[in-house]
Amino acid sequence: MTTEEQDVCRESVYEKLFLSLAPLLRNFLLFKFKDLERAEDMVQEAFFIMWKNCKKVTPALAKAYLFRVAQNQFLKLLDRDKVRQKHLDFQTTQQNEENPEFQMEYNEFESTISQAINQLPEGQREVFLLNRIEKKTYVEIAEMLEVSVKAVEKRMHKALVKLRKVCKEI
Repeated sequence: MTTEEQDVCRESVYEKLFLSLAPLLRNFLLFKFKDLERAEDMVQEAFFIMWKNCKKVTPALAKAYLFRVAQNQFLKLLDRDKVRQKHLDFQTTQQNEENPEFQMEYNEFESTISQAINQLPEGQREVFLLNRIEKKTYVEIAEMLEVSVKAVEKRMHKALVKLRKVCKEI
């Protein structure tokens, strides 16, 4: 094969790879997710990532590359789901019941904070929850989200500024 025939960036090569590997990848992800829609979304995402990095991937390595990308995406999604679930659990846990007035004020405060957290932009909310609920370090968050530590610090700073503003208004 010539190098031109081996170039994943060529649409014809990419299309052949998609037609032959997408069903295998979908079945693999369906087995893991038990959710057809998520599996199909992950297949699309994996092929999109391969297209973005097509210069680095040869057709011979495409299958391994796609499965590795899909596995990484799957693990990231599981981590995000776990964070969301912990946040939901955190919101629904009953706190100490000292007196009705305290409980009412606490519930109002909790509701306001939850609304403020939910109104944060996705990146800020994700970083905030990973750090404050999951107890992940900035370095761990940066690796998980594939961004720099500075980006994580900036997102957290902006989230805290917004949340402090809400707290001062209460």
